[in-house]
Formats: sequence, C-alpha cells, structure tokens
Amino acid sequence: MQIESMITPTMVEHVHTAMTTAATAMDPMMQVTHYMQLLMTNQPWNLLLFMAIPVILAEALTATEFFVALRRDYSSTLRNINRIIGISLGIYFTLVAGYLIVNVIPTIVWRGPVDIIAVGFYVAGFLPLLAIALLELGIIEKNAPPERHMVYHISLLITFLVFAHIAMIFGMLNPALA
Repeated sequence: MQIESMITPTMVEHVHTAMTTAATAMDPMMQVTHYMQLLMTNQPWNLLLFMAIPVILAEALTATEFFVALRRDYSSTLRNINRIIGISLGIYFTLVAGYLIVNVIPTIVWRGPVDIIAVGFYVAGFLPLLAIALLELGIIEKNAPPERHMVYHISLLITFLVFAHIAMIFGMLNPALA
C-alpha cells in the first residue's frame, strides 16, 4: 500500500506546499521579484486584475490608436471607442497603482535593484495612462487641435508601453542577479 493512499489529500497538499516552500527558500535560483509574486499569488484573480485587464485595455487602445492616427479620423465611432478605452484604462490603472502604493509597497522587503525597477516601472505606468484619461476628459490640452491631441495621446501611450515592458522584463528576472 502506498503511503500517499493512507494520507488524506489535504495532508498531501500541505506536505507538498511545505516542501516547495522549503526548496524555494533554500534555492536562490527560485527567487522571484515582487512583481512576479504579485501575479502568481491569489490565482487567477491577481493575474486578471493586475495583468490581464490592463494589458487587454492597453492593446485595444494601441490597436484603435493606429487606425485613428492612420486615417486621421478624429470623429468616428472608432475614435469614440478609443476615447472610452483611454479613459477607462487611465482610471483603472490609477486605481491599481493607488492600491499598490497604499497597501502593498509599504510592506515590501526589497530583493534588490531588479525588484525595485520591476515594481517601480509597473506602478509608474499609471502616470502616462492618467494623463491619457485627463487628455480625453478635456482636463488637459482642452483646446489642442486634433492632430496635436493625437501626438500627445500617442506619446503617452508609447511611454506607458515602455514602462510596462521594462517592468515585465525586470519582473521576470531573478532578483538575486543584481
């Protein structure tokens, strides 16, 4: 009779978890940044809230931005969709960053510069997205001509994408490398 069949599944899970935790603590190759830890914890909810929703909205914003800019189409339904996505993404990610700044970042024991860069650039992504939302709401650059408005919009979107990719690249690194 196998020993596993004599142990309840819950006990097996606890043993497996304890062994995995011990192996992770002993093996520096298993360290992850807080960025990656955030996405791995509370599956699938953290992955959806902190990665999937922002990425899907950012990709939708980028796709609609290409067509609006290419066609110089500043008053169509697609432009209105682009505007709604920009406002939604800006507000959503500002709330995500605010939550992390207030509830998570103060509790972090940093794992080195790689960890700081990953989390820092992820959270900083709210700045260009908030600016896009403010631009779309007419709070900033209200009287800018449509072409200039689009230049600001594209520049802010590019800034966000650069921040997001820096966060992802550093977030996937082993923080023990630096």
